[in-house]
Amino acid sequence: MCGIVGVLGKHEVSPLLVEALKRLEYRGYDSAGIATVNDGHLDRRRAVGKLINLSDHLVRSPLPGKSGIGHTRWATHGAPSVTNAHPHRAGPVAVVHNGIIENYAALRDELRAQNLGPESDTDTETVALLTQSFLQAGDSPQQAVAKTLAKLEGAFALAFLFDGHDDLMIAARRGSPLAISLGDGEAYVGSDAIALAPMTDHLTYLEEGDLAVLTRHSMQIFDETGAPVTRAIESITPEAGRVEKGGHRHWMAKEIAEQPAVLDTALAHYIHDGAIRLPEGDVDFSDVTRIVMVACGTAFYACLTAKYWIERLAGVPVEVDVASEFRYREPPITDGTLAIFVSQSGETADTLAALRYCEGRARIVSVVNVETSSIARASDVALPILAGREIGVASTKAFTCQLAVLGVLALKAAQDRGTLSAAEIRSHLEDLTRVPALIAQALNLEDDLSDIARDLSEARDILFIGRGPMYPLALEGALKLKEISYIHAEGYASGELKHGPIALVDDSVPVIVFAPSDDLFGKTVSNMQEVMARGGRVVLVSDAQGLKAQPGSWHSAQMPHAPDLWGPLLYAIPAQLLAYHTAVAKGTDVDQPRNLAKSVTVE
Repeated sequence: MCGIVGVLGKHEVSPLLVEALKRLEYRGYDSAGIATVNDGHLDRRRAVGKLINLSDHLVRSPLPGKSGIGHTRWATHGAPSVTNAHPHRAGPVAVVHNGIIENYAALRDELRAQNLGPESDTDTETVALLTQSFLQAGDSPQQAVAKTLAKLEGAFALAFLFDGHDDLMIAARRGSPLAISLGDGEAYVGSDAIALAPMTDHLTYLEEGDLAVLTRHSMQIFDETGAPVTRAIESITPEAGRVEKGGHRHWMAKEIAEQPAVLDTALAHYIHDGAIRLPEGDVDFSDVTRIVMVACGTAFYACLTAKYWIERLAGVPVEVDVASEFRYREPPITDGTLAIFVSQSGETADTLAALRYCEGRARIVSVVNVETSSIARASDVALPILAGREIGVASTKAFTCQLAVLGVLALKAAQDRGTLSAAEIRSHLEDLTRVPALIAQALNLEDDLSDIARDLSEARDILFIGRGPMYPLALEGALKLKEISYIHAEGYASGELKHGPIALVDDSVPVIVFAPSDDLFGKTVSNMQEVMARGGRVVLVSDAQGLKAQPGSWHSAQMPHAPDLWGPLLYAIPAQLLAYHTAVAKGTDVDQPRNLAKSVTVE
């Protein structure tokens, strides 16, 4: 979601801020802006749309200064506009903000009584106005910020810049991630390592409730009680900020193509000499009586898939919850519960809030792509998926790596509980390690899938169906298609078609069927025949045996034969490629689809 960067530098910061914001474009945004202090004078520039619009504005109206903050905004309160773009300024203070201030309306009423009315529709401007009110009352910048934070309810990462202060920046976080760094006569603030990696080789991640006061030569951190604290300094590599498409037209295309390699890396991390090893810490399933899995979006569908595996292999009941609903229904956390939280970024606000609900009630395991993330740090055991940086908003390689790690966990559960023999576990692990090579074969279908996608791009509605573990994949395929092509799509368990959705089927509605020739193949194709009998246009995705048994579909794609259990990893490839090429055919923004953000750091 929104990106923050701040620099107290030795050189002009406007170009540094814009370049850093470009590295944060993957988070999703609809406006951008920067503010600087030059010879004690605070000023700002803002623009709607892509960063090129801000760059153009800065050419026409330069913004000098060696101290500055910048922001890419994903609209929450207030439509995308220059007025609502960050940084927000109130008198002598400018603020950039990730998150949501939940009590902003009540605070606005208080401020209006002081003749400090807002100019924008945003919750963020309230932070600037509050800080202005305390500054006008005689408080120092640090005192004003501390008093402002005490009045805020909600989640935030904040960076403040002050008129008359060329060598001061204040940062704070509650709920949303924020990192700081002190260099050789320079200081930095950023949403993540990507923003700052070209400028520094180390970061300090602020903890919940921290406030940091930065100058070019000092860094003071205070916890939520106001006590000075020391936080760990972590090294980062220059590669952390290097983002290149490697000749691919889109990030999504690159990330789809990377899946054989990243899956090999992930599996090698957890499987050694045919046995399971969890280097980050043991997860013992022997006394687990219940597993709760919580996630959002694509990660939620990975959890739904893992439910099939864990229950089948280990015999443990699994509940899967959408993170945004989990804590609000106040589920009981019984003894023997293991809670697993899955998040690509490790900063998903709803998932983190659900994790906080479980703290002290259950052992917490997270499956994340960012090992330094808030969710990872709050977990008893954090298992990295090792997918590498994923820039495209529509998750691809992170999804298959999540599935791989969850698959290993399912086998670990079976091993701990003795529900599978050592030979059976070894056989399943061998099958799992074969998947990257099979995915490489499936990627060779891209031209065929591109041809199918051109026809799909003409549709207004598309259905995806599958049985067993292919049902969550149908949900994921529908999500991928609608989020980047803007075509309405729905995923269903194939047996559910006749309970309502088949009413939608006619010759204008393509139905994509994921049907490897497994034990459920006959059931799935029976439902497919019901579609075809009603004029539905079926796209059958199966292996050679399945396609031979069921000719006559509108389109088909021949997959390699999927090993027992691990079909969802393999069949994720055609789901992704169909979505990608349909979006390309429609000319939509594949990597940054409208209204979406990569890292959703607000509830």
